Amino acid sequence: MAASGKLPTFRLPPLPTLRELIKLFRLQAAKQLSQNFLLDLRLTDKIVRKAGNLTNAYVYEVGPGPGGITRSILNANVAELLVVEKDTRFIPGLQMLSDAAPGKLRIVHGDVLTFKIEKAFPENLKRRWEDDPPNVHIIGNLPFNVSTPLIIKWLESVSCRDGPFTYGRTQMTLTFQKEVAERLVATKGSKQRSRLSIMAQYLCSVEHIFTIPGQAFVPKPEVDVGVVRFTPLVHPKIDQPFKLVEKVVQNAFQFRRKYCHRGLGMLFPAAQRLESTGRLLRLADIDPTLRPTQLSVLHFKNLCDVYRKMCDEDPQLFAYNFREELRKSRSKNQNKDSDREHCGL
Repeated sequence: MAASGKLPTFRLPPLPTLRELIKLFRLQAAKQLSQNFLLDLRLTDKIVRKAGNLTNAYVYEVGPGPGGITRSILNANVAELLVVEKDTRFIPGLQMLSDAAPGKLRIVHGDVLTFKIEKAFPENLKRRWEDDPPNVHIIGNLPFNVSTPLIIKWLESVSCRDGPFTYGRTQMTLTFQKEVAERLVATKGSKQRSRLSIMAQYLCSVEHIFTIPGQAFVPKPEVDVGVVRFTPLVHPKIDQPFKLVEKVVQNAFQFRRKYCHRGLGMLFPAAQRLESTGRLLRLADIDPTLRPTQLSVLHFKNLCDVYRKMCDEDPQLFAYNFREELRKSRSKNQNKDSDREHCGL
């Protein structure tokens, strides 16, 4: 393994520039896919440097597009780079990179939301959860339209220790709209505090490491872009199933400008809402007049622990959906109105 601080032993040979490649293969960013190309290799190099020491690492890149970050990863002297690209237009350009880096780049035409990475890398890379992170990294310039569902999917995988996290506490370095990046790292009391803040921070150490101005991308998006690094925690700050935590957090933040008891009340059927919400907040030791943005991860831990006990007492409670109850109530009222009209009332 190359010693830290030494120059990488592998460098890509001279290749067409990214702009030349885009022209050669007549590539255009698809607006409907929220694609924005990052062509400045100084910035792609910076993203890769911020991911950590990648010498002899195994890297999974999501959404490589024309291959800007791909080039920077290959120049970091990785053992292997696996890229998953959904858009067939980019495959020939990526194949050119593969030919220039024999045995280093593996290309999969597929969807990152469904791709199974569990068996993509050697078994001997796996580490115990308590150990240091494995020599496996996830890096990607994510299309805006998939960034939030993808990070939620991966956070659930962190919770279950499956998918990319079968190898251990795999680190991720990903791009998001700046607003989303700010939500991911927002602290208690911040106006950016949101569902994403809690879901990310109870499972990971999250850092917004730098911002890329929108004009660095082609085409230029209307927003700047934040680069965020995630390192899964050895011990999650909330020790409950992901779906339960997600349900509590989603309900709390659905009325983010109101007192927290308003959203948390939606966890319970209307007939018992007042009594059960009061009990939840009392046992969790939470002031009902706090707003959702004022709740800490510890507050949510207490809420989730108490809600879990309430679900254990009433096995049907977790399946309750207030929107479904509301829909049935409206449908029932509409049927009553229809019957009245039929009777001439």
